[in-house]
Order: sequence, then C-alpha cells, then structure tokens
Amino acid sequence: MTTQISAEGAMASQSTQRLSLFALTMMVVGGMVGAGIFSLPRTFAGATGPIGAIIAWLIAGTGMYMLARVFQALAERKPDLDAGVFAYAKAGFGDYPGFLSAFGYWIGSCIGNVSYWVLIKSTLGAFFPVFGDGNTAVAIIVASLGIWLFHFMILRGTQQAAVINSIVTVAKVVPILVFIVILIFAFKLDLFRFNLYGGDLTDGIFEQVRATMLVTVFVFLGIEGASVYSRFARERSDVGRATIMGFVVVTSMMVLVTLLPYAVLQRADIAGMRQPSMAQVLEAVVGHWGAVFVSIGLLISVLGAYLAWSLICAEVLFTAAKTKDMPSVFARENANKVPSAALWATNIVVQIIVITTYWSRDAFALMLNLTSAMSLIPFLFVAAYGLQLTRRGETYDVRPDERRRDLIIAAVATAYTIFLLYAGGLKFILLSAVLYAPGTALYFWARREQGRPVFNGTSDWIIFGLAVIGAIIGIYWLATGYITI
Repeated sequence: MTTQISAEGAMASQSTQRLSLFALTMMVVGGMVGAGIFSLPRTFAGATGPIGAIIAWLIAGTGMYMLARVFQALAERKPDLDAGVFAYAKAGFGDYPGFLSAFGYWIGSCIGNVSYWVLIKSTLGAFFPVFGDGNTAVAIIVASLGIWLFHFMILRGTQQAAVINSIVTVAKVVPILVFIVILIFAFKLDLFRFNLYGGDLTDGIFEQVRATMLVTVFVFLGIEGASVYSRFARERSDVGRATIMGFVVVTSMMVLVTLLPYAVLQRADIAGMRQPSMAQVLEAVVGHWGAVFVSIGLLISVLGAYLAWSLICAEVLFTAAKTKDMPSVFARENANKVPSAALWATNIVVQIIVITTYWSRDAFALMLNLTSAMSLIPFLFVAAYGLQLTRRGETYDVRPDERRRDLIIAAVATAYTIFLLYAGGLKFILLSAVLYAPGTALYFWARREQGRPVFNGTSDWIIFGLAVIGAIIGIYWLATGYITI
C-alpha cells in the first residue's frame, strides 16, 4: 500500500511547476513502496519457497504492469474521466457498478489504514510485549488515540503532506537497501538450494503461488497512481518512462526482499517470525541493532503513509459525493478546504475495524488480504473498460496504430484481475460481499436524494442480488466458524 497522492494537493497549488523524469520516477518509487514490503519475508515463506516466489512475482509483475499501462492509456484517451478509479467503471458499466467501484476502493483503503496500525503495534511489540502482535487491548487503545490525533491534525489542513512525503520516502527506502546489501553478503547457496521448492511444504507449486497472489496485490497498490502526475510532467512521454523505471526499481527491491532471506535462514524459521519480518530476518543476521534499524524506518514510513492514505480515503468519498455517486453530505468541506464529512466517515470506519482486530488470529494478514480483495473489483472494472474501448475502437481515430497493442495489454490485465479473484479464494470473495451488500445502502441514499430510481436495469438487480447472497453466506459461515478471521 502506498503514498502516491500525498503530495498532489501541494503540487496542484503550484500549477506552473513542472517535474523532470527523475522527479516523476521518484514519485512512482515513493508511491509504490509502502508498509507491505516490510512483511514480505514471512508472508512468502509461509506459502512457498524461492521457485514459487519467482513464479509469483513474474505473474504479479506482468499483470500489474499491464494494469498500469491500462491506467496510463485511459488517462491519455479519456482525460475527461478524472474523478478517480471508479470513474471508468461508471463510464463503462453504469451507475451501480461505478458506485461499487468507488465504495470498494474506499473501504479497501480504510482496511489498509487499519493494517498500518496493526503493523505499527506489532513492530513496537518486539520491544514492548504489551503490544503483542498489534491486536491486544493496549495496542487497540493506542491505535485509537493515533487515529483521532491524525484526524484532527488533517482537519486543520493538508499542506504538511508534501514535506512528510519526502521524509517518508527516504525513511523507507534506506532500510530496505541496507537490508538487501547485508543479505547479499550473507548469502549461503546451500541454504538457498534447501529452501528452493519450499522445503517441507506439502502443497504443489501452483497452490503455493496462488497463496501469494493477494499479497502481491497489496504491495503493488498505488501503481495505478503513476498517471496522476502526468499534468505536472515537462514532457508527456516522461510519464510512461517514469512508470516503467519506477516499476522496475520497486519490483526489483520487492523480489530481492522476498528471495534473499531464503539464503540466510530456513523457510520454516522465516515463516514463524513476527511481523515486520524484515526486521526479524536482519536481527538474525547482524544482531539486535538490525531489528531496531528496520523498525525505526518502518515506523516513520508507516506513519507518513497513514497520513497520506487518510487523505486518499477521504478524497475518494468526497469525489464520489461530488459526482453524485455517494450521498451529498460527504461533499462538505470545512474552512480549511478539507473534506471533513468524508474524513469523519473514514475514521469512524477505521476505528470500528481496529476494534474488531482484537478477535483476529493474524490481524495483519487478514487486513492485508482483505484490502487486496476489496481493490480487485475496482481494478477489474478498469481493465474491462480498457478492453471495451479498444474492442470498439473508441478514441482510436487518434493514433490508430496503438489499438492492437492496447487491446492485448487490456486483455492481459483483465485476465490477470479475474485470476486474482480466483486465487484469493471464496473466503475473501464472501468477506468482500459482507461489506459490499450493506454498503449499497449509501447508493440507495444517494439515488433517493436525487429522486432517481435506485437501479437502472436487470443487470443492476442481478449484481445486487449476488452481493446479498454472498453476504448472507459469508455471515453464516463466519457465525458457524466455517470461515475464521
């Protein structure tokens, strides 16, 4: 999860500012590198070995790159659709799918914010046992204080976001690079070979790879924001190059952070580590200072990322209200031009979810996977809309030679997001439905407010019916223990 939009507001106020290729690339890098990378060693080791990890990153890297290219193409060919990720779903498939895309992106971002608090408290738990794995009573109380501290700070204005983003980018990249360099020097080939196929794991390679797919979505969240900066570029072509360069840099770091621990520790030992596992791996190699070093960088990074994503969550809800996809109450701003009603709604939801982590066995893994699952519907709509445009040939009266290339890219992106829904499994589809179905009440509210019929056709009723059925099954399975969180 990422911080890509944190500096946008500050830049927007300086409309004459133009960014170089290097500056754009650093924004992509700073945006994509979030809290997820610090958890990769344990998350992957619990599912697979180096072979499975390499296959997983090849699939994820290809799929996410294609998705990023779809975002870039849509930004260029549909510049009027600037209301956010959900605008493409609305334009291509109607009002209700557009709402579901906006709601999914918003609630997924809220859940992602909860994962930040869990990771912060889990990091502190390595030094102060009272925080445990981030979901003890004390951890929840401290996280709650933090939620509302940030809330009231943001209500006062967001000008500090750009400065904090600069500090955060350095704070999170430096520990990662130090981690990679130290583990390269500590590399043990025989240990890497022993772990190659997952050691004592009984699942086949396909199942091992499938188990990592939602994790890769989480760490790539934010790649969709690379095109946000296109209007600030000195040259329009720099946006595509910055996307590619930033993508290559960040993906390389994530692959190395995933693979190198297999060369210094046994897979089972890495899988049993507490989060953030990067700190625990470095501690095993260099001693206690390694854990302290990574933990400090992570805390600064995650707190800054939380600020950015609090703004993003509120902005998504605010923009959806401005485009009449959400109730108008969320379009209210305070005297500091902060979307206050949307921010209140966001942090109330975050607070409720933080409290529920008390009953979770592995709160961080649950929040990570659920954030990814909620993001898949918006991403699927974007990829499908890109495919829709290329098949119709819409907008391709300009640069028609790009149509075939864009068709292939959109088709691969669509297939990838469908595969992710399958790979995530029925559990997370049903948990998503548990959120989507009642969330539709906001759509009912907005439509009634405008005096318009709630659903426009049979397809809307079918989608709503499937969401309700999924929610009922999900709630029943949660109540009976068939699904555990």
